Amino acid sequence: MDHDSLKNEKILVVGGAGFVGSNLVLKLLDLDVAEIIVIDNLLSSEASNVPADARVTFIYGSITDDSILQYIPDDLDYAFHLACYHGNQSSIANPLADHENNTLTTLKLCERLKDVSSLKKVVYAAAGCAVAEKTYDSAVATTENAPVSLFHDSPYSISKLIGEMYGNYYHRTHGLPFVKARFQNVYGPREILGAGQWRGTSHTVWRNVTPTFVWKALNQESLPLDNEGLGSRDFIYVEDMAIGLIHCAAKGKPAEIYNLASGRETTIAEIAKIINEQTNNPTPPQLFPARDWDRSGKRYGSTEKAKNELGFEVEVDVHQGISRLVNWTKQNYSMIENCIRRHDRFMISNDSLER
Repeated sequence: MDHDSLKNEKILVVGGAGFVGSNLVLKLLDLDVAEIIVIDNLLSSEASNVPADARVTFIYGSITDDSILQYIPDDLDYAFHLACYHGNQSSIANPLADHENNTLTTLKLCERLKDVSSLKKVVYAAAGCAVAEKTYDSAVATTENAPVSLFHDSPYSISKLIGEMYGNYYHRTHGLPFVKARFQNVYGPREILGAGQWRGTSHTVWRNVTPTFVWKALNQESLPLDNEGLGSRDFIYVEDMAIGLIHCAAKGKPAEIYNLASGRETTIAEIAKIINEQTNNPTPPQLFPARDWDRSGKRYGSTEKAKNELGFEVEVDVHQGISRLVNWTKQNYSMIENCIRRHDRFMISNDSLER
């Protein structure tokens, strides 16, 4: 990866202590950037995830707070907005917290950045799930111009689309160079189960499916398959995602949308099988009915636009990526366990009530 346009630049990463954000910071450091300012309120992340480097400045707090926004310099070159209230289930449990940490953060950041004349690009973490067709039939690759429904499964999905709309507004009205990167299902190292503060449900701990399955498999537990694992997703390794975000910053056109995806559909049952094989977990999966809130079924993202306009393609397939995640989890087992145990007093005994 060679992006000289980011070399010696000053970069803001909102949410830079998080899973994707911390991986992005590592990739940016490899590009010899001049300075990285990380802003994170550690709601669903850990300060230990921020890379220790003299070029990185960590500011603890939320960009909804004007006293935090004042730390953003007026000579900024690039900004990545990755902060969010993590996950559909948490947003369903607390829509107001989702609004505070997803919708309002985007509005406040756009308002702060609209007058930064040096700004070359703002890259926003949008959500592919917000536009994917709701189907359990055969999936069709979701393109960037897919129709947007007014009916959604979660406040998280709604807030992510509102973020895109705010970006469009600030681009058209103020010339903010806002690029929308639609995430698929990101997985890989540095996603810490139980990271951050309690967010109202057991999904504070059991975040996304891949790290949850790896942890349970390493402990020889049964992997829970909602809808018998028939649902499918587009799994993209986190280092590929970080590289895709950098491509959006270097080559993306303001106001445009780019899917950052593998372009491959993988069922949850297939993910469980790969993880059980790589961890030597002998315990068979446990089958559950479909989640009552989730109508998304099967989906994956089209990669044609990102390939043609950004030159972006993933490099790590799901078998390689899961192998790296299993190894990282083993190496960081004690740290992850401590984060999980932090929430013991909140965890309910029947997780199935929340799936």
